[in-house]
Amino acid sequence: MRITGPLYLILLGLLISAVGGVFLWLMWRSFDRAAHQRDWSEVPCRILQSEVVERRIGENVPVEYAHGLLYGYEREGKGQTSDRHTLRGASWSSSPAGAAELVEEYPVGSEQTCHVDPADPEMAVLKLDSKAPGYSLWFPLFLTVGGLGIVVGSAGKLLRGAGATPPQ
Repeated sequence: MRITGPLYLILLGLLISAVGGVFLWLMWRSFDRAAHQRDWSEVPCRILQSEVVERRIGENVPVEYAHGLLYGYEREGKGQTSDRHTLRGASWSSSPAGAAELVEEYPVGSEQTCHVDPADPEMAVLKLDSKAPGYSLWFPLFLTVGGLGIVVGSAGKLLRGAGATPPQ
């Protein structure tokens, strides 16, 4: 009996399952973090700085733009500041348009609501992460289960073939 075909399928199934498992873990981690943010305290805050900032990493690299943000809030009777729009921080872009929109959305002196981590009062964000990765968990789960199905099916074929008597 030739075992190369079933062995190839077993390795392919393991690879597909591993890739699905990694994506499943990453998406679950993002969903779980976003879900836990819903428990953070809502606190009034005031925008202290809101501007388009630019940087250039090297002379041959184009200028990049981001939203420069600073806001103040009070937590447990203590004044705090944060510069995070989201948990991931400022995103850099080759176009200043996105940063300019955020400057308009969060003008200096405006009152906003920020979300403060109760376990770490110095961690605050203006916008909570999306729970969307949790609604798409079915796809990497499909890859993981499908890959394991390929492994089981191929291993069964390999085992059934090993018990067969060679033709005479």
